[in-house]
Amino acid sequence: MHGAARGDRQRACNADDMDTIDAERIVPPHADARPRPTIGLREAVAVIVGVVIGAGIFKAPSLVAGFAGDASTMFMLWAMGGLVSLIGALCYAELTTTYPHAGGDYHYLQRAFGRSVAFLFGWARFSVITTGSIALLGFVFGDYMQQALPLAVLPDGWGSTFYAIAVIVGLSALNLRGIRAGTGAQTLLTVAEILGLLLIVGAAALFADPAPLQATAASTSAASDGAPAAGPAVAALGMAMVFVLLTYGGWNEAAYISAELRGGPRNMVIALTLGIVVITVLYLLVTWAYWKVLGIEGMAASDAVAADVMRAALGPAGEKVISVLVAVSALTSINATMIVGARTSYAIGKDWKTLGRLAEWDGQRGTPTVAMTVQCVAALALVLTGAALGSGFKAMVEFTAPVFWLFFLLTGISLFVLRRREPHAPRPFKVPLYPLLPLLFCCSCAYMLWSSLSYVYSQQLGGLNAAWIGVAVLAVGVALLLLLRSRSRQ
Repeated sequence: MHGAARGDRQRACNADDMDTIDAERIVPPHADARPRPTIGLREAVAVIVGVVIGAGIFKAPSLVAGFAGDASTMFMLWAMGGLVSLIGALCYAELTTTYPHAGGDYHYLQRAFGRSVAFLFGWARFSVITTGSIALLGFVFGDYMQQALPLAVLPDGWGSTFYAIAVIVGLSALNLRGIRAGTGAQTLLTVAEILGLLLIVGAAALFADPAPLQATAASTSAASDGAPAAGPAVAALGMAMVFVLLTYGGWNEAAYISAELRGGPRNMVIALTLGIVVITVLYLLVTWAYWKVLGIEGMAASDAVAADVMRAALGPAGEKVISVLVAVSALTSINATMIVGARTSYAIGKDWKTLGRLAEWDGQRGTPTVAMTVQCVAALALVLTGAALGSGFKAMVEFTAPVFWLFFLLTGISLFVLRRREPHAPRPFKVPLYPLLPLLFCCSCAYMLWSSLSYVYSQQLGGLNAAWIGVAVLAVGVALLLLLRSRSRQ
């Protein structure tokens, strides 16, 4: 064991000869607690499903229908999205079972490319990927709660902000109570979310009339006004897959609970696989419900496809049901994102002495208390920023998508790097058909990176090209990295 530890340190030093690993891995004496296996299989699946199924399934099907042009192509695209996600999950299953660690992607990037790349990922995740998602989901929850229970005593526009702040503080406090409280709430929320989606399917099947025949027929011409152009063109199908994969995004967050999952490697493989299967089946069923009631052209023309379906099935009450379901979905995703997000900051604290406070782990509660608190404060700061910027904040967060896909691609490449660099490391699970499946996963990530770059490059925010937003996030990370290195040398 001691020899393996020395080997790990040597590999890290070889990856980045400027690092002083031994000195930097000193953490405060009171932070000697470590993550322990406390999360069951059911809770792990709930985290995966809860992170993935957010507001996307209530909006993206309209865009996918418009690009697909006909029902068979549309269903094929959603099935392909599940298949691509499953391939990625199998790649992650090898990484998570070989290197179980609370840092997840951060840990794999560190082993493969050194601490500099890993730190930039951790910074991007903390500054905008995780905390930005929490803030945006908080506003989604606030918008729908403001419709259901308007806070008339507050100035216009601040009702949603109040709800967003309240839910972030409340769920952070819940998770600070311990991992059992957080995952227990996650299981209940995920069950409620799944039942809500099945309610849409049941309402469409039992209470709504089928769409007129002409609305469900295959169409190779342009969709109705306001919808994206439909047709079999490769570019259109490629754009459809962008929205499909974005809706499937988030299953990789299971990596951050790999060190805390009971049952070892076997349960991690089951959790990833079962989570993707459940999500794929739900997405196909919900898409069928939309298509059955609205037809392909009706879906493409709809701005609120789920609300339109429930209105057709249940009348005005159906819209209220959708509002509650979207709020529950936002709540579910916020809680799951909080659970996994704080663990990246914990891993950074383990590696950098200057940030050692982040590595404090409450062994009794099973949670990184300081990292969770810092994450809450950062998310609240972004909520206040969002209240000031309005829709510009949503655009700012969305325009950092290329940063996410860049590091997601690097994580896929790390599988090849670690296979070559550490061939004798015990691998309880090996991705099937290696290297074909990992190559397919990396290609899908590269395509999403290219697509997101193309989209961002064509957008403007505050008179500047939106591509500069992602560059600015990484530039700040580089500045912080240089500062940490300087303090390390001192």
